[in-house]
Parts: sequence; structure tokens; C-alpha cells
Amino acid sequence: MAPELELAGVLAVASAACALPGVFLVLRRMALVSDAIGHTLLFGIVVAFFVVGDLDSPFLLLGAALTGLATVVLVESLQCNRRMKADAAIGLVFPFLFALAVTLVSLGARNIHLDVDAVLVGQPEYAVLPRWHWGGTAIPPVVVLSGVAVLNLLLCLLFYKELKVTTFDPELARVLGYSPALMHYGLMAVVSVTAVAVFDAVGPVLVVGYFVLPAITGLLLSRRLSGVLSWAIGVGIIGSILGTLSAARWNANAAGSVAAALGLLLVLAFLLSPYRGWLVQLWRRRQQQRTLEEILLLVHLYQHEGTAAEATEAAVADLHQHLDWPDKRVAQVIARTLSRGYVQQDGNLLRLTPAGRQQAQQVYGNIHDLPRN
Repeated sequence: MAPELELAGVLAVASAACALPGVFLVLRRMALVSDAIGHTLLFGIVVAFFVVGDLDSPFLLLGAALTGLATVVLVESLQCNRRMKADAAIGLVFPFLFALAVTLVSLGARNIHLDVDAVLVGQPEYAVLPRWHWGGTAIPPVVVLSGVAVLNLLLCLLFYKELKVTTFDPELARVLGYSPALMHYGLMAVVSVTAVAVFDAVGPVLVVGYFVLPAITGLLLSRRLSGVLSWAIGVGIIGSILGTLSAARWNANAAGSVAAALGLLLVLAFLLSPYRGWLVQLWRRRQQQRTLEEILLLVHLYQHEGTAAEATEAAVADLHQHLDWPDKRVAQVIARTLSRGYVQQDGNLLRLTPAGRQQAQQVYGNIHDLPRN
């Protein structure tokens, strides 16, 4: 298998592992927590190394996971008295623990090579290489990531209803007998474990990118939670493949390329989403405006149909004055109503067809009976 395809497969699994908890993080407005956890993990790794003295020890991952939970607890402790908002609390805890970790490395681990790019950006190119050994057998990261992805999927299926209710309506969850606090800390535990596994494989940039970008894209593409989860997984996988192939093509950093690909997919969803897409909404507003213009013309003709003023009010040459529209706009609206069969031109006059008269009568019936002049 080509190296870039193998790497794309590993990153696709990592994205799927992050997508499921990432959706609930975004829905709970806790997206920045993934950024904080993704960076404070280094503190747990450093402390665990000082304790065990072995860079290959699995206790480093345990220390990182515990640090992730500690980050959440510290952030919420600072918020509990309501003197500090969530973003300010995260902005305090995250830099403090990360800076403390870097300081400890510089003071107590001078003999260890610390690659700044690997720590701050990540080197996903090495994610295909085995990191751990068990009983003399090398365990590649894709095995660990696959296990985490399957675990997250099972937990999501088992606690889907509880997560859904506690996310959207905590008060209703309490009434139904669920514990929002328990589900919250359970979710944070899953986020921490997932962040540790993904951080070890791809670095902090993609940890944040995988948690947040596919989830936001999924929210733009679906109105149902199940659809959002499915879209988030799919977008993460597609972005991983596109980013990896782009990095191989232009010899760029894989982490940055994948994050950029995910960002590009988010922009496309923002523009073209059938529900919330910016361009789609512009098109819908334009269509609504065109429909309103046609209705106004039909109602105007209906109000003066069969009256003494019809000869002037329905005259094509005078419509721009009666409707207060520019000539070009009048011509466009007339052309559309003619093509739809709502009006027909009788010399210089516009007359309603049965279909056009029915449309005008429906407007009257939906609003109120307007007197005909």
C-alpha cells in the first residue's frame, strides 16, 4: 500500500474517533475544551515521565488522560462561583498547564530531545509507525485508534438518549431521572481518552481540528442529531483523505493540510448547505422576492379587473407608475407571469388568466377580503 494511503487510513480512523464526542462538545458550547485538553496533555505526559522514567511506558498515556480530566475540573471550578466565564477559565487553565509542562521539560529533562514541531504542530507522517510493544509484538497506532473509535461508537449507541436529553434540555433530563453531571463528566472522560490517543498519533493541531471542524460541518448539513453525527464522521474521513493526498502531492505538513481540508469542507458547507448555506439562503430570498413581485402584480390587476380604472391601471406602459417599480423590473415580472400563464397581454392591457385570478384570490383569502375598487 502506498504510504500516503496508509497514512490517510490512520487519520480517517482518528477523525472518526473524535467526531462522535466532538459533536456533543460543540452542541454543549464546549469546543474550546478540546483545545485546552489537546495542549494540557503534555503536562500529564511530563509528570508521568518524571515518575516512571520511561518514555515508552503506557503510564504516560494514563497521566495525559488524568490531566485532561483535571483540566475540565479546574475550568468548571473557576466557573462555579460565576465570577469567571467559561472562555476566561479555559484561557487561564490551558496556558498555565501547557507553559508549566514546557518549563518542566526545559528544567528537568534536558537530555531528552523535544521536537518543537512534533509538540506544537504534530507529525502525523509518523502515525503509521508502531509506538507501543506488548509481549514482544509491535502495536501500530491504528490499532489503538480503532479501539477508541469502536469504544466511542458503542458508548454513543448505549447512551444516545441520555446524551441527547442532557445536551439539549438538562432540566428535562433531571425530571426523567438522568444525571446531567454524570453524563457531563462521562463525556469529558471520553474526550480525554480520545484526545490522548489522537494526540499520540497526530499531534495537537489535528486533535482540535478533528473534534471541532467535522462537528460544525455536520451541524450545517443536517437538522437531526443522528444526521449530524453521520455527517461529522464522513466529513472527517473525507478531509483526512484529501489533506493527506494534498500533503503528499505538494510535500507539505500533513497536520496542516488535513486541518486546511477540513476547513475548506466547512466553508463549502457554510456556503452550500441545503438548510443553512449562505448562498442557498441568498437564492431562497431572491426566489421569495420574485414570487412576491408576481403576487403584487396579480393582486394589482385583480383589484382593478372589470372596473373603470382598468384601462389605465392594467396598461403595460403605466404599470411602473402604479407599482412604483423601475421599467426593467416591471418588464421582468411581466415576462415571468406570462411564462407561468398567470396573465395574458391584450393589446396594451394585461389581463388575468383563470390561473392568475385563482392565485390572486388565494392571497385575498389568506389575508382578508379586500374591497375591489
